[in-house]
Amino acid sequence: MPENEKEIPVETEARDEEVSAQATEEEETAPAEAREPEDPEALRTRLREAEAKAEERWEQCLRLQAEIENLRKRSERDIANAHRYGLEKFASELLPVKDSLEMGLVATAESQHVDPEKLKEGMELTLRMLATAMEKFGIKEINPIGEKFNPDYHEAMSMQEREDVEPNTVVQVVQKGYTLNERLLRPAMVIVARAPAPANQDAGA
Repeated sequence: MPENEKEIPVETEARDEEVSAQATEEEETAPAEAREPEDPEALRTRLREAEAKAEERWEQCLRLQAEIENLRKRSERDIANAHRYGLEKFASELLPVKDSLEMGLVATAESQHVDPEKLKEGMELTLRMLATAMEKFGIKEINPIGEKFNPDYHEAMSMQEREDVEPNTVVQVVQKGYTLNERLLRPAMVIVARAPAPANQDAGA
């Protein structure tokens, strides 16, 4: 190589390439940054469209809220009417029972000689009327005589030693129980059988 020709360093060439690439990138991005702003009228149009959509969504939200409130009020009113109507029906079913009891009392007061058989017949008729009215509204009787003791529906008043029945059997119903649509209203008061105590082997000693 001639003495007057100097070798160009590799680092200098790399730096020149980097500067050239940066300049090219700036030239490519310059038009995007320098483009003209959007037409003001177009911006106003887009703004009006956005406001109209927002207003429409707000009105839909208000209508939905009003519908939910009306539905809640209707539900509360229907529930109150159902309760009131149910009590009215139950009361109307009980009125004949009351009428029958009053007529029996009047007949007993007016007659000097009360026929026990007729009095019994009238009471049985009144009781059947009451039982029918209760059944219409889901009230069922619990009369577990001869059944196994069930703590969910029975309440033991006492135990009684019995040899003729199995232990834990209801041998007497002191007071009947009742359920309302399978839900306990009052447990049946009962007496339950138990096995007799073993004979005292030391008694003969």
